[in-house]
Amino acid sequence: MSVNPDKEALIVRIAEIIIFELKLEDITPESFNPDLDLVDELGVDSMDLATVVLVLQDEYGITIDEDDYPKLSSIRLIAEYIKQKQAS
Repeated sequence: MSVNPDKEALIVRIAEIIIFELKLEDITPESFNPDLDLVDELGVDSMDLATVVLVLQDEYGITIDEDDYPKLSSIRLIAEYIKQKQAS
């Protein structure tokens, strides 16, 4: 399996944003499991997700529809969503 360095960098950056915005302790972007379910396993609520979405929209110049929030359940899925939005 080949690793896409752009996608890996995107995953790390998204992890940095989530850690900073949600003030998570004892976790680093490198140790953040990109497949961890943000809601079920990390306890991110809708307000937390909305905060992260605003930062992601500003940083990546995309629009994230509120209807798409349920799709953004892990860092890897968020990265895929951003890449898809940037490609369209």
